[in-house]
Formats: sequence, structure tokens, C-alpha cells
Amino acid sequence: MEKLNRNTWKESKKYPVKVLQFGEGNFLRAFVNWQIDKMNKETDFNGGVVVAQPIEFGLIDKLNEQEGLYTLFLQGIKNEEAVREHSVIDCINYGINPYANYDQLLEVTENPELRFIISNTTEAGITFEENDRLSDSPQKSFPGKLTALLYHRFNTFAGAEDKGFVILPCELIDRNGEKLKEIVLKYIELWNLELGFKEWVLQSNTFCCTLVDRIVTGYPRDTIDEITTELGYKDELVVVGEQFHLWVIEGPQWISDEFPTNQAGLNVKVVNDMTPYRTRKVRILNGAHTAMTPVCYLYGLDTVGDSMKDEVTRDFIERLIFDEIIPTLDLPEEELKSFASAVLERFMNPYVNHYLLSIALNSMSKFKTRDLPTLIEYHGRTGELPRRLVFSLSALIALYKGKRDSEEINLQDDDHVMELYSSLWKDYDGSEDRIREIVTTVLAYEKNWELDLTIIPGLTDMVTEFLVKIERSGMKVAIKDVTKISLGN
Repeated sequence: MEKLNRNTWKESKKYPVKVLQFGEGNFLRAFVNWQIDKMNKETDFNGGVVVAQPIEFGLIDKLNEQEGLYTLFLQGIKNEEAVREHSVIDCINYGINPYANYDQLLEVTENPELRFIISNTTEAGITFEENDRLSDSPQKSFPGKLTALLYHRFNTFAGAEDKGFVILPCELIDRNGEKLKEIVLKYIELWNLELGFKEWVLQSNTFCCTLVDRIVTGYPRDTIDEITTELGYKDELVVVGEQFHLWVIEGPQWISDEFPTNQAGLNVKVVNDMTPYRTRKVRILNGAHTAMTPVCYLYGLDTVGDSMKDEVTRDFIERLIFDEIIPTLDLPEEELKSFASAVLERFMNPYVNHYLLSIALNSMSKFKTRDLPTLIEYHGRTGELPRRLVFSLSALIALYKGKRDSEEINLQDDDHVMELYSSLWKDYDGSEDRIREIVTTVLAYEKNWELDLTIIPGLTDMVTEFLVKIERSGMKVAIKDVTKISLGN
């Protein structure tokens, strides 16, 4: 069977290079490159990509063997139906390993048509390495490499104002564009580069903060033989992702003219402030995941999909999102409801087994960042406590007992959290007074919450009430008091 390349895939095209991309991994190929591919096919973008390997060892050799081609499978809920589809992505022209051929990377920046720099070098990629030098080939850090490339570009075109870049980092850190720019400016100072270059970086280049969202499960090792038979060719770079995608870019509106994602029907938003969108994602998607996990797991379910199939737990999740989370957010209500509906569709994806125990990792800190702001905001706006969210907090404390019925739960969290719960539950005697002591101690644990939650009026009483019901009656009975749905048995 032949390998995928531009000889075996006659439909492929090559485009003028407009994008330099740092990162050849699964996410960028299933997210950014897929979007560029759609723009090439459905708009006049006409842009090719050169991919630079950000670390010494990676997939560039495989990418070049396949001449930039690979197959993307998207599977999930689309238009309320389970859809699995695939396409060959052909927007990548070639890849570069700068550790083997640094001069080739410099040459890319000499192309006057190059306009965009996109990256995903992991959260640890946007860091300052004080030992990086301009003379290195290459620098160790991504920001160091970027600064050197910007300087080469500046000198190649004599500081021309129209030869700057739109820089779109996709690393999963808050305010990624701002942090990247800050480090570039530190290197300019460290390397004693001229003021004119610093002014060119600031005035002719646009560093955007971004928010990216698509689940990418990567190379399908377990089913690659069946996929190869289905495709009729060998592809060592097959990548699998979900149907849903969202890219929020904080930057000037003219970016949409140069990077016409909207014309290709893509879910990309160029906005003045991405903060509400990040808050929406964290509170609705991540917050619902964290809040549902202890409830659904103690209910007897193992995956997010299972939780959406059960009438009671699905109702709990839906009403948690629509009745308690959405009222705390400030985007237009219809936009929030549309996003929430898309989140619920993603939870129902039949092609993804998302295990609740994997979400349960470090649940205490996750509840603090994802759910506690909703609880506090809801109380501040309504004067009442969000019952489902408080119930999930009670379930979380019950989860850290470490048992589901007689089954041991393999929980993972910071040592101080595990030690706290071990000391609290080991002396549990079944009494309501002891449950109140456990609840009070957990809520007052400022090392996790960064404040004493017992000062929130009524919270200690409600968490205690729900935890007593969970302990004495079990989750399937206790949840009835929150969902108001009869279990029918």
C-alpha cells in the first residue's frame, strides 16, 4: 500500500507561503491547519504554511516524507447528528528542524509574503531563558527564536513598516500574546538591540491573545489498521479531533480581512476583549465538567457520555448550566445559551470516552478556579446560593472519602489536600455533628480556597445538609432533592 504524498494524492495543491508555524503536533494540525485548509478552498486566502519544529526532536521528518499532507478525522455531534468524516489537509508546504538547519528558518522570514506567525509550543514554551543569545542557532526558547527571526526580518527589509507580522500564539495560558510580547522585549533588552528595532516590533507587529477550543485525541493507535484499510493509503500522521471548534482572537478587526475565517464559515471571533469568552469557557465547559464529576461518579457512572444518557444526571447538568452558571455571565443570553447547547452536544459525543476520574484529578483546585467564582457571583447577584453547585461541592467532599459504595477510588491531588481529607474522614462516626465538622474544616481551608468560605451566609449549613443526605441515603436518593425528578424506583 502506498504512502500518502503529493504523488499519490493528486488533488493536493501548493500555496504561496503566508504562515510560519511553530509546532507540528496534533492540535495545530487538527485546529489551525484545518482552518487554513478551509480558507484556501472556500475563500481567496491562498496561503501555504511552513512548519518549524520548536524542539530538537519531533515529527518534521515524517511530515516532510508525506510532503506536508496528512488525514484529519473529525467525529462528534454536528447539526444534532453523530458525524464521522475525514479529509486530506494540504496547506503545509514543508517543515523545518531549526536544530538541523537554522539558516533555512531564517530564510523563511525573507519572504515578503509571509504575514502570520502561529505557535503552540505547550504552556512551558512561552518562557524566558536567560542564557539564550542572538548568536545561537537556534535559541533554546520559542520567544528567543521569535526575537531572532523578527530581528532578521527587520534587517532584511530595513525596518519597513508593512513587513511586520500578525502573531497568534495558541498556547493554553491566559493572555498568551501579551506574555509572549513581554518576553520578546526582554530579549531585545538583554541582547542590547537598537531602539529602532524595538519600535518596529511594537508598531509594525500585532501580538494577539487567543483562546482555542477543540478536543483533539491525536493519532488513533488502537484503530490505525482499520483506518488504513478504509483510506487505501498509509498515513503516519493521521489525527483525530471533535467536530466542535472555537478560536477567539483578541485584536483589531482588520485581522478578519487578512485572515478570512468568517468567509469560510469558521467559528472564529476577532474581539476587542477576549476575557468574557475565556470566562464563558472556564465556567460553562470546565465548570460543568468539574461540578458534574463527583455527582455523576458517586451516582454510579464512569464517563461524561454515560452521565448525559441518564435522565437524572443529564437534567442536573443542564439545569446547573442554564439556571446557575449562565446567570452569572455578562455576554448576551442567546450567545451563552448557544455555547451551552454546543457544550452539551460535546458531552454527548459518542466517539469520545471521557472518564470522570480523569476529570477528577486535582478537583479541589479545579473547583476553586472553575466553580467557586460562579457560586460567589450567583450569591452576590441573587442573595441566594446555587443549590446544584452547592450540592456538587458536598459531593466533592464525599468523593474525597475515597470510596464509591465498597469500591476504593484512586484519587489524585496535592499531598496537603489528600492529607486533609484523610485526617477528616478517618474519624468519621456517622454523626451529623462530625459531618458539620468536616464541612466547616474544608470550607475554612484557605490554603486551597484563598479565603474562608464559611463567611458566605448559609453555605456551611447547605453543604452540611446535602452531605448528610449523600452519606445516609446515597447519591441516587440525595440528588432527588436537587433535581426534583422522580427516579421511578
